[in-house]
Amino acid sequence: MSAIRSVAVFCGSRTGHLPAFREAAAQLGQGLAHAGMQLVYGGGRIGLMGALADATLAAGGRVVGVIPDFLQQYEVAHQGVQELVVTDSMHTRKRRMFELADAFVSFPGGLGTFDETFEILTWRQLRLHDKPILICDVAGSAATLLALIEGAMVDGFAPAEAREFYEVANGVPALLARLAVLGPVARGVPSRL
Repeated sequence: MSAIRSVAVFCGSRTGHLPAFREAAAQLGQGLAHAGMQLVYGGGRIGLMGALADATLAAGGRVVGVIPDFLQQYEVAHQGVQELVVTDSMHTRKRRMFELADAFVSFPGGLGTFDETFEILTWRQLRLHDKPILICDVAGSAATLLALIEGAMVDGFAPAEAREFYEVANGVPALLARLAVLGPVARGVPSRL
C-alpha cells in the first residue's frame, strides 16, 4: 500500500481545447478514489477542476477544495465536496494545499497552474519540503512547462539538479502507478513558507 494518502492536483479552471484533457481529469479522479487517496484541489466546480472533483466524488472518493474568498464567484466554488476550505489569499490557499498533501500533481492548466507548480518546485529547491512532485503529460500538455524548466537550466538560472525535484508521468495510468508505489513522505516545514 502506498504511503501517499492525500494528493494535491494543480489543474485548469478551463477545460482546454482537447477532449483528452477532460477525459484525463475524470480518469485521474476515479483512480484517486479507487486507490483510497484524498484529492486536494483548487475548490472550483468548473473546468478541469470540476471534472476532477466530480469524478472523484462519483467514484466514492474524498475531496477537499481550497479556494480563496475572492475567487469563489469566478471559479464557482464546488458545494458538493466533503470539505471546502475558504482562505483569505492565494498564498494561504497554496500553503493550505501544501499542508494537506503528501504529493503534488501538475496537470494541464493555465497561468494559475503554472504558478502553483513553480511555487511548489521552488519550495522543494529551497529544501522546505521533500514531497513528491509529478507532472502529468496529457496529449503533450507538459512540453511547454518542461521547456521552461530546461531553459532556466540551460541559461544558468536553475541548477541541473532541478530535474530531480519532479518526475514526469506520461498519462494518467503511469501517474497513478507511480503514486501507488511512492514511499514514506516527509511532511515539510510549513512554518517557513
